Amino acid sequence: MNAVAAGERVPHRAMITLSIMLATIMQAIDGTIANVALPHMQGSLSASGDQITWVLTSFIVATAIATPMTGWLCDRFSQKTVFLTSIAGFTLASVLCGLSTSLAQIVLSRMLQGVFGAALVPLSQAVLLDINPREKHGSAMAIWGVGVMVGPILGPTLGGWLTDAYNWRWVFFINVPVGIMAFYGIGRYIKHVPAARRMNFDMFGFVTLSLAIGALQMLLDRGEQNDWFSSSETWIEAILLGVSFSYFVVHTVLTPARKSFVDYHLLQNGNYITGLLFIFIVGMVLFATRALMPTMLQNLMGYSAQAAGLVTAPGGLGTMISMLIVGRLVGRVDLRVLLAIGFGITAFSLWSMTSYTLTLAQRDIAWPNVVQGLGLGLVFVPLSAATFGTLAPEMRAQGTAMYSLIRNIGSSIGISLVQTLLVRNTQTMHASLTEHINIGNTALLDPALAASYNLGSGAGAASLNGEITRQAAMVAYLDDFWLMLMLTLLVIPLLLLIRPAKKDEAPAIDHAAME
Repeated sequence: MNAVAAGERVPHRAMITLSIMLATIMQAIDGTIANVALPHMQGSLSASGDQITWVLTSFIVATAIATPMTGWLCDRFSQKTVFLTSIAGFTLASVLCGLSTSLAQIVLSRMLQGVFGAALVPLSQAVLLDINPREKHGSAMAIWGVGVMVGPILGPTLGGWLTDAYNWRWVFFINVPVGIMAFYGIGRYIKHVPAARRMNFDMFGFVTLSLAIGALQMLLDRGEQNDWFSSSETWIEAILLGVSFSYFVVHTVLTPARKSFVDYHLLQNGNYITGLLFIFIVGMVLFATRALMPTMLQNLMGYSAQAAGLVTAPGGLGTMISMLIVGRLVGRVDLRVLLAIGFGITAFSLWSMTSYTLTLAQRDIAWPNVVQGLGLGLVFVPLSAATFGTLAPEMRAQGTAMYSLIRNIGSSIGISLVQTLLVRNTQTMHASLTEHINIGNTALLDPALAASYNLGSGAGAASLNGEITRQAAMVAYLDDFWLMLMLTLLVIPLLLLIRPAKKDEAPAIDHAAME
Protein backbone atom coordinates (compact mmCIF):
# COMPACT_ATOMS: atom_id res chain seq x y z
CA MET A 1 0.00 0.00 0.00
CA ASN A 2 0.97 3.62 -0.38
CA ALA A 3 2.05 5.80 2.48
CA VAL A 4 -0.58 7.67 4.49
CA ALA A 5 -0.29 11.18 3.10
CA ALA A 6 -0.85 14.40 5.02
CA GLY A 7 -4.57 15.08 5.34
CA GLU A 8 -5.52 11.64 4.01
CA ARG A 9 -8.50 10.10 5.76
CA VAL A 10 -8.01 6.65 7.22
CA PRO A 11 -11.39 4.97 7.79
CA HIS A 12 -12.07 3.99 11.40
CA ARG A 13 -8.76 5.40 12.60
CA ALA A 14 -10.32 6.42 15.95
CA MET A 15 -11.80 2.96 16.54
CA ILE A 16 -8.54 1.26 15.55
CA THR A 17 -6.66 3.48 17.99
CA LEU A 18 -9.15 2.80 20.80
CA SER A 19 -9.04 -0.96 20.23
CA ILE A 20 -5.27 -1.31 20.17
CA MET A 21 -4.91 0.97 23.20
CA LEU A 22 -7.23 -1.26 25.20
CA ALA A 23 -4.94 -4.17 24.38
CA THR A 24 -1.84 -2.14 25.23
CA ILE A 25 -3.15 -0.94 28.61
CA MET A 26 -4.33 -4.46 29.48
CA GLN A 27 -0.86 -5.90 28.94
CA ALA A 28 1.01 -2.96 30.48
CA ILE A 29 -1.03 -3.03 33.68
CA ASP A 30 -0.64 -6.79 34.08
CA GLY A 31 3.09 -6.43 34.58
CA THR A 32 2.49 -4.80 37.99
CA ILE A 33 -1.15 -5.35 38.95
CA ALA A 34 -0.45 -8.70 40.63
CA ASN A 35 2.35 -7.37 42.85
CA VAL A 36 0.18 -6.19 45.72
CA ALA A 37 -1.96 -9.33 45.59
CA LEU A 38 0.95 -11.73 46.19
CA PRO A 39 0.42 -12.07 49.97
CA HIS A 40 -3.23 -13.00 49.38
CA MET A 41 -2.26 -15.50 46.67
CA GLN A 42 0.37 -17.01 48.96
CA GLY A 43 -2.18 -17.98 51.59
CA SER A 44 -4.79 -19.13 49.09
CA LEU A 45 -2.36 -21.31 47.12
CA SER A 46 -0.38 -22.57 50.17
CA ALA A 47 2.91 -21.26 48.79
CA SER A 48 6.03 -19.99 50.54
CA GLY A 49 7.34 -16.45 50.11
CA ASP A 50 10.03 -17.59 47.66
CA GLN A 51 7.61 -19.72 45.67
CA ILE A 52 4.92 -17.08 45.20
CA THR A 53 7.40 -14.73 43.50
CA TRP A 54 7.34 -17.12 40.54
CA VAL A 55 3.94 -15.60 39.72
CA LEU A 56 5.87 -12.46 38.74
CA THR A 57 9.05 -14.11 37.45
CA SER A 58 7.26 -16.50 35.08
CA PHE A 59 5.39 -13.62 33.43
CA ILE A 60 8.50 -11.46 33.05
CA VAL A 61 10.67 -14.25 31.61
CA ALA A 62 7.99 -15.53 29.21
CA THR A 63 7.29 -12.02 27.93
CA ALA A 64 10.99 -11.32 27.38
CA ILE A 65 11.57 -14.56 25.48
CA ALA A 66 8.47 -14.22 23.27
CA THR A 67 8.87 -10.52 22.38
CA PRO A 68 11.57 -11.01 19.67
CA MET A 69 9.21 -13.44 17.89
CA THR A 70 6.84 -10.61 16.98
CA GLY A 71 8.56 -9.63 13.74
CA TRP A 72 8.78 -13.15 12.34
CA LEU A 73 5.21 -14.02 13.37
CA CYS A 74 3.82 -10.95 11.60
CA ASP A 75 5.85 -11.74 8.50
CA ARG A 76 4.62 -15.33 8.54
CA PHE A 77 0.95 -15.03 9.58
CA SER A 78 0.10 -11.30 9.08
CA GLN A 79 -0.07 -8.49 11.58
CA LYS A 80 -3.82 -8.73 12.20
CA THR A 81 -3.77 -12.49 12.76
CA VAL A 82 -0.97 -12.22 15.32
CA PHE A 83 -2.74 -9.33 17.06
CA LEU A 84 -6.03 -11.20 17.38
CA THR A 85 -4.35 -14.43 18.50
CA SER A 86 -2.35 -12.54 21.11
CA ILE A 87 -5.43 -10.86 22.58
CA ALA A 88 -7.46 -14.08 22.62
CA GLY A 89 -4.61 -16.06 24.20
CA PHE A 90 -3.87 -13.37 26.77
CA THR A 91 -7.53 -13.11 27.79
CA LEU A 92 -7.92 -16.89 28.09
CA ALA A 93 -4.69 -17.12 30.11
CA SER A 94 -6.05 -14.41 32.43
CA VAL A 95 -9.14 -16.53 33.08
CA LEU A 96 -6.93 -19.54 33.82
CA CYS A 97 -4.90 -17.42 36.28
CA GLY A 98 -8.06 -16.41 38.12
CA LEU A 99 -9.31 -20.01 38.27
CA SER A 100 -5.99 -21.46 39.48
CA THR A 101 -6.09 -23.54 42.64
CA SER A 102 -2.39 -24.38 42.94
CA LEU A 103 0.95 -22.66 42.52
CA ALA A 104 1.84 -24.79 39.49
CA GLN A 105 -1.40 -23.83 37.72
CA ILE A 106 -1.02 -20.10 38.21
CA VAL A 107 2.69 -20.10 37.25
CA LEU A 108 1.89 -21.98 34.03
CA SER A 109 -1.02 -19.62 33.32
CA ARG A 110 1.17 -16.58 33.91
CA MET A 111 3.71 -18.01 31.46
CA LEU A 112 0.94 -18.27 28.87
CA GLN A 113 -0.03 -14.68 29.64
CA GLY A 114 3.53 -13.60 29.00
CA VAL A 115 3.86 -15.56 25.74
CA PHE A 116 0.60 -14.27 24.24
CA GLY A 117 0.92 -10.76 25.63
CA ALA A 118 4.48 -10.17 24.42
CA ALA A 119 3.39 -8.95 20.98
CA LEU A 120 0.64 -6.57 22.16
CA VAL A 121 2.78 -3.53 23.02
CA PRO A 122 5.11 -3.62 19.95
CA LEU A 123 2.21 -4.35 17.58
CA SER A 124 0.13 -1.50 18.97
CA GLN A 125 3.05 0.86 18.36
CA ALA A 126 3.59 -0.46 14.83
CA VAL A 127 -0.09 -0.13 13.90
CA LEU A 128 -0.31 3.44 15.22
CA LEU A 129 2.71 4.39 13.13
CA ASP A 130 1.13 2.69 10.12
CA ILE A 131 -2.28 4.40 10.23
CA ASN A 132 -0.95 7.90 10.84
CA PRO A 133 1.01 10.13 8.43
CA ARG A 134 4.49 11.00 9.55
CA GLU A 135 3.58 14.50 10.71
CA LYS A 136 1.11 12.93 13.18
CA HIS A 137 3.50 10.31 14.53
CA GLY A 138 4.17 12.49 17.58
CA SER A 139 0.49 12.59 18.52
CA ALA A 140 0.16 8.87 17.83
CA MET A 141 3.13 8.04 20.05
CA ALA A 142 1.67 10.28 22.77
CA ILE A 143 -1.49 8.18 22.81
CA TRP A 144 0.51 4.95 22.76
CA GLY A 145 2.88 6.20 25.46
CA VAL A 146 0.00 6.97 27.83
CA GLY A 147 -0.93 3.30 27.88
CA VAL A 148 2.63 1.98 28.13
CA MET A 149 3.83 4.42 30.79
CA VAL A 150 0.70 4.90 32.88
CA GLY A 151 -0.21 1.20 32.92
CA PRO A 152 2.63 0.13 35.24
CA ILE A 153 1.99 3.15 37.49
CA LEU A 154 -1.73 2.47 37.94
CA GLY A 155 -1.34 -1.32 38.13
CA PRO A 156 -0.53 -1.56 41.87
CA THR A 157 -3.32 0.89 42.78
CA LEU A 158 -5.91 -0.99 40.74
CA GLY A 159 -4.60 -4.33 42.00
CA GLY A 160 -4.82 -3.18 45.62
CA TRP A 161 -8.38 -1.96 45.19
CA LEU A 162 -9.57 -5.15 43.44
CA THR A 163 -7.89 -7.34 46.05
CA ASP A 164 -9.36 -5.41 49.00
CA ALA A 165 -12.84 -4.93 47.51
CA TYR A 166 -13.21 -8.42 46.03
CA ASN A 167 -10.30 -10.91 46.05
CA TRP A 168 -7.03 -11.51 44.21
CA ARG A 169 -8.68 -13.48 41.41
CA TRP A 170 -10.30 -10.30 40.08
CA VAL A 171 -6.83 -8.95 39.37
CA PHE A 172 -6.93 -11.35 36.41
CA PHE A 173 -10.67 -11.49 35.66
CA ILE A 174 -10.68 -7.73 35.00
CA ASN A 175 -8.88 -8.48 31.72
CA VAL A 176 -11.84 -10.39 30.27
CA PRO A 177 -14.16 -7.49 29.30
CA VAL A 178 -11.18 -5.41 28.14
CA GLY A 179 -9.87 -8.28 26.03
CA ILE A 180 -13.26 -8.90 24.45
CA MET A 181 -13.66 -5.24 23.42
CA ALA A 182 -10.12 -5.08 22.04
CA PHE A 183 -10.60 -8.32 20.08
CA TYR A 184 -13.85 -7.09 18.54
CA GLY A 185 -12.42 -3.71 17.58
CA ILE A 186 -9.30 -5.08 15.94
CA GLY A 187 -11.23 -7.84 14.17
CA ARG A 188 -13.83 -5.39 12.92
CA TYR A 189 -11.83 -2.32 11.92
CA ILE A 190 -8.32 -3.41 10.90
CA LYS A 191 -8.12 -4.73 7.37
CA HIS A 192 -6.33 -8.02 6.86
CA VAL A 193 -3.13 -7.62 4.84
CA PRO A 194 -1.65 -10.90 3.54
CA ALA A 195 1.57 -12.03 5.17
CA ALA A 196 4.70 -11.06 3.24
CA ARG A 197 6.61 -14.23 4.17
CA ARG A 198 9.99 -12.66 3.46
CA MET A 199 11.72 -14.13 6.53
CA ASN A 200 12.77 -17.69 7.24
CA PHE A 201 12.53 -18.99 10.78
CA ASP A 202 16.01 -19.14 12.26
CA MET A 203 15.68 -21.86 14.89
CA PHE A 204 19.28 -21.64 16.12
CA GLY A 205 19.08 -17.85 16.44
CA PHE A 206 15.76 -18.04 18.28
CA VAL A 207 16.94 -20.72 20.73
CA THR A 208 20.22 -18.98 21.58
CA LEU A 209 18.58 -15.56 21.98
CA SER A 210 15.77 -17.05 24.08
CA LEU A 211 18.23 -18.83 26.36
CA ALA A 212 20.24 -15.62 26.77
CA ILE A 213 17.18 -13.48 27.56
CA GLY A 214 15.70 -16.08 29.90
CA ALA A 215 19.00 -16.50 31.76
CA LEU A 216 19.40 -12.72 32.10
CA GLN A 217 15.89 -12.23 33.45
CA MET A 218 16.30 -15.10 35.91
CA LEU A 219 19.65 -13.77 37.06
CA LEU A 220 18.25 -10.28 37.63
CA ASP A 221 15.02 -11.42 39.24
CA ARG A 222 16.52 -14.00 41.62
CA GLY A 223 20.04 -12.65 42.07
CA GLU A 224 19.38 -10.65 45.24
CA GLN A 225 17.61 -13.45 47.12
CA ASN A 226 20.38 -15.87 46.02
CA ASP A 227 23.08 -13.45 47.27
CA TRP A 228 24.29 -13.12 43.69
CA PHE A 229 27.49 -14.98 42.82
CA SER A 230 27.72 -16.80 46.11
CA SER A 231 24.98 -19.01 44.65
CA SER A 232 25.59 -21.77 42.11
CA GLU A 233 22.27 -20.87 40.45
CA THR A 234 23.53 -17.37 39.64
CA TRP A 235 26.75 -18.77 38.17
CA ILE A 236 24.79 -21.19 35.98
CA GLU A 237 22.55 -18.37 34.74
CA ALA A 238 25.53 -16.09 34.06
CA ILE A 239 27.43 -18.78 32.13
CA LEU A 240 24.31 -19.69 30.14
CA LEU A 241 23.79 -16.01 29.34
CA GLY A 242 27.38 -15.50 28.18
CA VAL A 243 27.59 -18.64 26.07
CA SER A 244 24.14 -18.32 24.48
CA PHE A 245 24.50 -14.65 23.63
CA SER A 246 27.98 -15.20 22.18
CA TYR A 247 26.66 -17.95 19.91
CA PHE A 248 23.74 -15.74 18.91
CA VAL A 249 25.96 -12.78 17.96
CA VAL A 250 28.37 -14.88 15.91
CA HIS A 251 25.53 -16.75 14.23
CA THR A 252 23.67 -13.52 13.36
CA VAL A 253 26.78 -11.88 11.88
CA LEU A 254 27.51 -14.93 9.71
CA THR A 255 23.90 -15.44 8.56
CA PRO A 256 22.30 -13.45 5.71
CA ALA A 257 19.79 -10.89 7.00
CA ARG A 258 16.84 -12.61 5.29
CA LYS A 259 17.61 -15.90 7.05
CA SER A 260 18.59 -14.44 10.42
CA PHE A 261 16.18 -14.32 13.37
CA VAL A 262 17.06 -10.66 13.94
CA ASP A 263 17.63 -8.50 10.87
CA TYR A 264 20.94 -6.82 11.64
CA HIS A 265 20.07 -4.06 9.15
CA LEU A 266 18.16 -2.58 12.09
CA LEU A 267 21.49 -1.98 13.75
CA GLN A 268 22.72 0.04 10.77
CA ASN A 269 20.21 2.81 11.53
CA GLY A 270 21.96 5.32 13.80
CA ASN A 271 18.78 6.89 15.18
CA TYR A 272 17.33 3.48 15.98
CA ILE A 273 20.43 2.38 17.90
CA THR A 274 20.54 5.67 19.80
CA GLY A 275 16.84 5.28 20.57
CA LEU A 276 17.47 1.82 22.03
CA LEU A 277 20.15 3.27 24.30
CA PHE A 278 17.84 6.02 25.53
CA ILE A 279 14.84 3.75 26.10
CA PHE A 280 17.13 1.42 28.08
CA ILE A 281 17.99 4.35 30.40
CA VAL A 282 14.34 5.44 30.57
CA GLY A 283 13.35 1.89 31.53
CA MET A 284 15.94 1.87 34.28
CA VAL A 285 14.99 5.27 35.73
CA LEU A 286 11.21 4.94 35.44
CA PHE A 287 10.71 1.45 36.77
CA ALA A 288 13.52 1.54 39.31
CA THR A 289 12.08 4.69 40.88
CA ARG A 290 8.57 3.23 40.79
CA ALA A 291 9.85 0.08 42.48
CA LEU A 292 11.53 2.09 45.26
CA MET A 293 8.67 4.39 46.21
CA PRO A 294 6.05 1.84 47.41
CA THR A 295 8.53 -0.09 49.58
CA MET A 296 9.90 3.14 51.06
CA LEU A 297 6.42 4.38 51.94
CA GLN A 298 5.23 1.04 53.34
CA ASN A 299 8.36 -0.11 55.18
CA LEU A 300 9.58 3.21 56.58
CA MET A 301 6.50 5.43 56.82
CA GLY A 302 3.71 2.98 57.62
CA TYR A 303 1.63 3.42 54.44
CA SER A 304 -0.70 0.63 53.33
CA ALA A 305 -0.22 -0.77 49.83
CA GLN A 306 -3.32 1.02 48.58
CA ALA A 307 -2.36 4.34 50.22
CA ALA A 308 1.14 4.13 48.74
CA GLY A 309 -0.37 3.57 45.32
CA LEU A 310 -2.67 6.56 45.67
CA VAL A 311 0.17 8.87 46.74
CA THR A 312 2.35 7.90 43.77
CA ALA A 313 -0.49 7.72 41.23
CA PRO A 314 -0.35 11.49 40.41
CA GLY A 315 2.88 10.71 38.55
CA GLY A 316 0.73 9.02 35.94
CA LEU A 317 -1.35 12.17 35.62
CA GLY A 318 1.81 14.18 34.97
CA THR A 319 2.84 11.70 32.28
CA MET A 320 -0.53 11.90 30.54
CA ILE A 321 -0.55 15.70 30.53
CA SER A 322 2.96 16.08 29.15
CA MET A 323 2.45 13.39 26.50
CA LEU A 324 -0.67 15.04 25.16
CA ILE A 325 1.12 18.40 25.01
CA VAL A 326 4.38 17.17 23.50
CA GLY A 327 2.52 15.12 20.91
CA ARG A 328 1.50 18.39 19.28
CA LEU A 329 5.04 19.77 19.43
CA VAL A 330 6.74 16.86 17.67
CA GLY A 331 7.47 17.99 14.11
CA ARG A 332 7.44 21.65 15.10
CA VAL A 333 10.27 21.66 17.65
CA ASP A 334 13.64 19.92 17.34
CA LEU A 335 13.27 16.49 18.94
CA ARG A 336 16.62 16.88 20.68
CA VAL A 337 15.39 20.04 22.41
CA LEU A 338 12.25 18.27 23.66
CA LEU A 339 14.31 15.32 24.88
CA ALA A 340 16.78 17.59 26.67
CA ILE A 341 13.93 19.40 28.44
CA GLY A 342 12.33 16.08 29.38
CA PHE A 343 15.54 14.62 30.80
CA GLY A 344 16.20 17.91 32.62
CA ILE A 345 12.78 17.85 34.28
CA THR A 346 13.23 14.19 35.20
CA ALA A 347 16.63 14.99 36.73
CA PHE A 348 15.07 17.83 38.74
CA SER A 349 12.42 15.49 40.16
CA LEU A 350 15.07 12.96 41.17
CA TRP A 351 17.11 15.74 42.77
CA SER A 352 14.01 16.67 44.79
CA MET A 353 13.69 13.04 45.93
CA THR A 354 17.26 13.08 47.25
CA SER A 355 16.06 15.45 50.00
CA TYR A 356 13.36 13.08 51.26
CA THR A 357 13.19 12.49 55.01
CA LEU A 358 11.27 10.14 57.28
CA THR A 359 8.80 12.93 58.12
CA LEU A 360 7.24 13.69 54.75
CA ALA A 361 3.80 15.10 54.10
CA GLN A 362 1.83 13.46 51.31
CA ARG A 363 2.22 16.53 49.10
CA ASP A 364 6.00 16.28 49.49
CA ILE A 365 5.80 12.77 48.04
CA ALA A 366 3.23 13.51 45.34
CA TRP A 367 4.66 16.59 43.66
CA PRO A 368 8.10 15.15 42.75
CA ASN A 369 6.23 12.20 41.23
CA VAL A 370 4.09 14.57 39.18
CA VAL A 371 7.21 16.42 38.01
CA GLN A 372 8.91 13.14 37.13
CA GLY A 373 5.82 12.10 35.19
CA LEU A 374 5.95 15.35 33.23
CA GLY A 375 9.62 14.81 32.41
CA LEU A 376 9.25 11.19 31.35
CA GLY A 377 6.28 12.05 29.16
CA LEU A 378 8.36 14.70 27.42
CA VAL A 379 11.07 12.08 26.86
CA PHE A 380 8.95 9.16 25.76
CA VAL A 381 7.03 10.68 22.85
CA PRO A 382 9.86 12.45 20.96
CA LEU A 383 12.13 9.48 21.66
CA SER A 384 9.70 7.13 19.93
CA ALA A 385 9.34 9.56 17.02
CA ALA A 386 13.12 9.93 16.67
CA THR A 387 13.75 6.18 16.93
CA PHE A 388 11.29 5.17 14.21
CA GLY A 389 11.32 8.32 12.10
CA THR A 390 13.98 6.96 9.72
CA LEU A 391 13.11 3.26 10.00
CA ALA A 392 11.65 1.53 6.94
CA PRO A 393 8.00 0.44 7.45
CA GLU A 394 8.73 -3.21 6.69
CA MET A 395 11.08 -3.27 9.66
CA ARG A 396 8.63 -1.75 12.14
CA ALA A 397 7.22 -4.96 13.62
CA GLN A 398 10.68 -6.26 14.43
CA GLY A 399 11.93 -2.81 15.37
CA THR A 400 9.12 -2.13 17.85
CA ALA A 401 9.55 -5.60 19.35
CA MET A 402 13.24 -4.97 19.97
CA TYR A 403 12.40 -1.52 21.37
CA SER A 404 9.98 -3.04 23.90
CA LEU A 405 12.46 -5.78 24.78
CA ILE A 406 15.28 -3.32 25.49
CA ARG A 407 12.95 -1.18 27.61
CA ASN A 408 11.93 -4.21 29.65
CA ILE A 409 15.54 -5.35 30.07
CA GLY A 410 16.47 -1.85 31.20
CA SER A 411 13.71 -1.88 33.78
CA SER A 412 14.76 -5.33 35.05
CA ILE A 413 18.39 -4.23 35.39
CA GLY A 414 17.38 -0.96 37.03
CA ILE A 415 15.10 -2.62 39.59
CA SER A 416 17.69 -5.30 40.37
CA LEU A 417 20.44 -2.69 40.71
CA VAL A 418 18.60 -0.36 43.08
CA GLN A 419 17.28 -3.21 45.22
CA THR A 420 20.76 -4.70 45.58
CA LEU A 421 22.29 -1.34 46.46
CA LEU A 422 19.43 -0.67 48.87
CA VAL A 423 20.15 -3.83 50.86
CA ARG A 424 23.91 -3.39 50.88
CA ASN A 425 23.89 0.34 51.63
CA THR A 426 21.42 -0.22 54.44
CA GLN A 427 23.77 -2.74 56.02
CA THR A 428 26.77 -0.44 55.56
CA MET A 429 25.00 2.59 57.01
CA HIS A 430 23.61 0.53 59.88
CA ALA A 431 27.14 -0.53 60.83
CA SER A 432 28.31 3.08 60.57
CA LEU A 433 25.51 4.43 62.76
CA THR A 434 25.92 1.80 65.45
CA GLU A 435 29.52 2.93 65.96
CA HIS A 436 28.09 6.04 67.61
CA ILE A 437 25.99 4.07 70.10
CA ASN A 438 28.14 3.98 73.21
CA ILE A 439 28.21 5.37 76.71
CA GLY A 440 30.18 8.37 75.50
CA ASN A 441 27.27 9.58 73.37
CA THR A 442 25.61 12.30 75.44
CA ALA A 443 22.41 12.14 73.38
CA LEU A 444 21.57 8.87 75.10
CA LEU A 445 21.49 10.74 78.43
CA ASP A 446 18.44 12.72 77.32
CA PRO A 447 15.53 11.57 79.55
CA ALA A 448 13.10 11.33 76.61
CA LEU A 449 15.48 9.15 74.63
CA ALA A 450 16.52 7.11 77.63
CA ALA A 451 12.90 6.19 78.28
CA SER A 452 12.41 4.81 74.76
CA TYR A 453 15.89 3.46 74.10
CA ASN A 454 17.03 2.09 77.44
CA LEU A 455 20.09 0.05 76.54
CA GLY A 456 19.82 -1.73 79.85
CA SER A 457 16.71 -3.59 78.73
CA GLY A 458 16.19 -5.93 75.80
CA ALA A 459 13.11 -4.04 74.61
CA GLY A 460 14.97 -0.72 74.67
CA ALA A 461 17.93 -2.11 72.74
CA ALA A 462 15.62 -3.69 70.18
CA SER A 463 13.70 -0.44 69.81
CA LEU A 464 16.93 1.51 69.24
CA ASN A 465 18.16 -1.05 66.71
CA GLY A 466 14.87 -0.75 64.82
CA GLU A 467 15.21 3.03 64.62
CA ILE A 468 18.84 2.75 63.47
CA THR A 469 17.77 0.31 60.74
CA ARG A 470 15.02 2.71 59.67
CA GLN A 471 17.42 5.64 59.46
CA ALA A 472 20.01 3.54 57.61
CA ALA A 473 17.38 2.40 55.09
CA MET A 474 16.34 6.01 54.45
CA VAL A 475 19.94 6.93 53.62
CA ALA A 476 20.13 3.91 51.30
CA TYR A 477 16.98 5.04 49.45
CA LEU A 478 18.51 8.48 49.00
CA ASP A 479 21.66 6.88 47.56
CA ASP A 480 19.51 5.10 44.99
CA PHE A 481 17.81 8.35 44.02
CA TRP A 482 21.25 9.93 43.57
CA LEU A 483 22.25 7.05 41.28
CA MET A 484 19.15 7.52 39.11
CA LEU A 485 19.87 11.25 38.99
CA MET A 486 23.43 10.66 37.77
CA LEU A 487 22.27 8.23 35.07
CA THR A 488 19.74 10.75 33.81
CA LEU A 489 22.29 13.57 33.64
CA LEU A 490 24.95 11.42 31.97
CA VAL A 491 22.67 10.46 29.09
CA ILE A 492 21.83 14.06 28.08
CA PRO A 493 25.08 14.69 26.08
CA LEU A 494 24.27 11.61 23.98
CA LEU A 495 21.35 13.54 22.46
CA LEU A 496 23.89 14.93 19.99
CA LEU A 497 24.01 11.47 18.39
CA ILE A 498 20.41 11.79 17.19
CA ARG A 499 20.11 12.96 13.59
CA PRO A 500 16.85 14.87 12.94
CA ALA A 501 14.84 13.21 10.19
CA LYS A 502 14.28 15.26 7.05
CA LYS A 503 10.84 15.69 5.59
CA ASP A 504 11.77 13.88 2.41
CA GLU A 505 13.02 10.83 4.32
CA ALA A 506 9.59 9.44 5.17
CA PRO A 507 9.49 5.93 3.67
CA ALA A 508 6.46 4.51 1.94
CA ILE A 509 4.16 2.47 4.14
CA ASP A 510 3.41 -0.76 2.38
CA HIS A 511 1.67 -2.67 5.13
CA ALA A 512 -0.54 -0.11 6.85
CA ALA A 513 -3.59 -1.51 8.56
CA MET A 514 -6.32 0.40 6.78
CA GLU A 515 -9.72 -0.21 5.36
